Amino acid sequence: MKSAISKPAVVSFAAVGVLLCSIGDGFAQSRGSIKLNADAFAFAARLINDGHVIADRKGAWSGDRPSADQENEFIRLHGFGEYAKWHLGIDERYPENTKRRYKFPYGDFKSVHRCGLLAVKARAHQYGYIEIENAAAELEREIRNQPRINTDSHGFRNSSVLQPCKSVALTLPGR
Repeated sequence: MKSAISKPAVVSFAAVGVLLCSIGDGFAQSRGSIKLNADAFAFAARLINDGHVIADRKGAWSGDRPSADQENEFIRLHGFGEYAKWHLGIDERYPENTKRRYKFPYGDFKSVHRCGLLAVKARAHQYGYIEIENAAAELEREIRNQPRINTDSHGFRNSSVLQPCKSVALTLPGR
């Protein structure tokens, strides 16, 4: 009688294990479709080196992030090639001329936002996109290393433009 009770339990645990493995495989497949956008990383590094940075606080991204209307207007004026440069991730499942292809935005189409990079880093970590997480961390580190003028006691800018500094070569994480 004891074995009759334990057998269904073993079967149900095995069924749950198979189900979890198949769900895990689905997550792994979707995770693999988003890759680091090396062109966006290089573009962001250039912007940082040229002083086009908003060194704002963590949590400010929800207010700083471009709205859907601003994104649409930017695409209308500049095209998807320029739009792509403002996103550290590319989802290869979608065509190049769709907004769904571009993930992990970090700026407002004028400047790199520190809060945007922090949001990218957190979200990439949450979903296991290590290369994107490392790229955002490298860019954020470069912002921290920039000389600052007109900062508050925490080292944050009181205005939106950093002083231009010497050019620094950044390398893609993991390469």
